[in-house]
Amino acid sequence: MQAPAIQAVIFDMDGILIDSEPVWQQAEFQVLHSLGMSVSREAIALTTGLRIDQVVDFWLQRFPEVKVDPQYIADQIIAAVIAYIRRDGKPMRGVVEALSACRSRGLKVGLATSSSWDIIDAVLGKLAITEAFDAIQSAQDFPLGKPHPKVYLSCAAKLALAPSRCLAVEDSFNGLIAARAANMQTLIVPAAEQRQDPRWAAAHYQRDSLEALPTLLDTL
Repeated sequence: MQAPAIQAVIFDMDGILIDSEPVWQQAEFQVLHSLGMSVSREAIALTTGLRIDQVVDFWLQRFPEVKVDPQYIADQIIAAVIAYIRRDGKPMRGVVEALSACRSRGLKVGLATSSSWDIIDAVLGKLAITEAFDAIQSAQDFPLGKPHPKVYLSCAAKLALAPSRCLAVEDSFNGLIAARAANMQTLIVPAAEQRQDPRWAAAHYQRDSLEALPTLLDTL
């Protein structure tokens, strides 16, 4: 069956617009170890794409002996990430061109992220791309973040479009699950070291960077 015509592109943020996933993982690693949670960097990758409260809950369930306020842990991780973004944040390869390609083709542009509003503000401000988006949605507003589809469904509603008319651009499996559950077309742009992950077969399309988005849009 031919896919429906795409009328909007909805971007994830961390790992798609800005190279912040390694920073999230480093901040998570440092904060957790400082609290006595001996986690590996490989295990931390399992939380990619999750909302911060889900990340903290994930680890506290595995280290029940650690009696620390979950909000304190979340605040420490978020503060470290925001500090990095404001100091060294850089766009991922092809971001500016991808946003321009959406505009030149008359597509609406959305942002659907598990990150909180303060991180969204830091990223969009640092990259100076706030005005590029017709709708912005944080999973902070809902009981559940990705892989629950609510953040994508809400963004599509803000764009006044059926989810099936949207192409979601993701880099994580949790995000991909959320977008598929929202009945969107999906483009996965994984980190270089994860490109061979067989789970990406769940996506409609896979590319190495956003530089490939303009050409892909011309085929949809």
